[in-house]
Amino acid sequence: MRAIVYRSTGGPEVLSLTERPVPVPGAGEVLVRIHVSGVNPTDWKSRSGATATGDAQDRVPNQDGAGVITAVGAGVSTDRIGERVWVWEAAWQRAEGTAQEYVALPSPQAVELPDDASFDLGASLGIPALTAHRALTLAGPERLAPHALDGRVVLVAGGAGAVGHAAIELARWAGATVITTVSSAEKAALATAAGAHHVVNYRTEDAASAIRSQAPGGVDLVVEVAPAVNAALDLAVAAPGATVAFYANNGGDEVTLPVRPSMAANLNWHGILVYTVTGAAKAAAVADVLAAVRDGALRVGPEAGLPLHRFTLEQTAEAHVAVERGAVGKVLIDVAF
Repeated sequence: MRAIVYRSTGGPEVLSLTERPVPVPGAGEVLVRIHVSGVNPTDWKSRSGATATGDAQDRVPNQDGAGVITAVGAGVSTDRIGERVWVWEAAWQRAEGTAQEYVALPSPQAVELPDDASFDLGASLGIPALTAHRALTLAGPERLAPHALDGRVVLVAGGAGAVGHAAIELARWAGATVITTVSSAEKAALATAAGAHHVVNYRTEDAASAIRSQAPGGVDLVVEVAPAVNAALDLAVAAPGATVAFYANNGGDEVTLPVRPSMAANLNWHGILVYTVTGAAKAAAVADVLAAVRDGALRVGPEAGLPLHRFTLEQTAEAHVAVERGAVGKVLIDVAF
């Protein structure tokens, strides 16, 4: 089978196309024929050495993907053979990601993909949707479902990004009022298409005033992509007892928090790394994301506010570069044709 591998960390040039044997699923595993692989920022960061180190073994990048189960290992029902699935965290603490034609991984990490959901959608779930779910449930409720966030106001920073997009869709599905910030008219159109009730262009208007005009009592939850840049804005628009859930370091690694105002408002500043959340929280997120997919609440494509950028398996290095350079939308790799 064809696979993209790297043996040492570095730039995209360390990725190469090779032929490997089709893996055999072990006990508790399934073998998935990957149709589409999704690329996330942590994929290129891990490959580059920013979040991992090379160890002289072949590694296949990319955490997310979608495809069809073609074989199962001991202890897994043969009824799963032929099932369409979406894959999450394939390469976390493993050397086998989704940038290859087949991947064997633990059965729970290959989740049912309904027949009316595309492989493109499946490959776009994983890290973005699970991260968004965690951000939306940090302050309770622990599970998302229709009406779970009724009465809440959620601010999504960077609503045109992959996590921001998923957060908008999941928050809408759960009944929240969603406000999002963007940096351009193009991104405003995408966030609106995703379902945001109110979109604020922070480059052309006073963001705090615009957000407060839509939420006079403040926002209950902030899904934050750039805490170093947005800490003051988050404080200015937060309701008493609000939570700021940050999942990335866009704009810088150091955050200055206004201590007394945060104390006075009883604010919660909470970091998220989806890979290391508890098993129970991860299982809840997977179940809720699947429910949202079944309800048609999670969508991809330009009409849904998440443009797709396609590459072939041979172009995996270019796909990584596109994500590193901030491609607006979702970067996908067509593995099977």
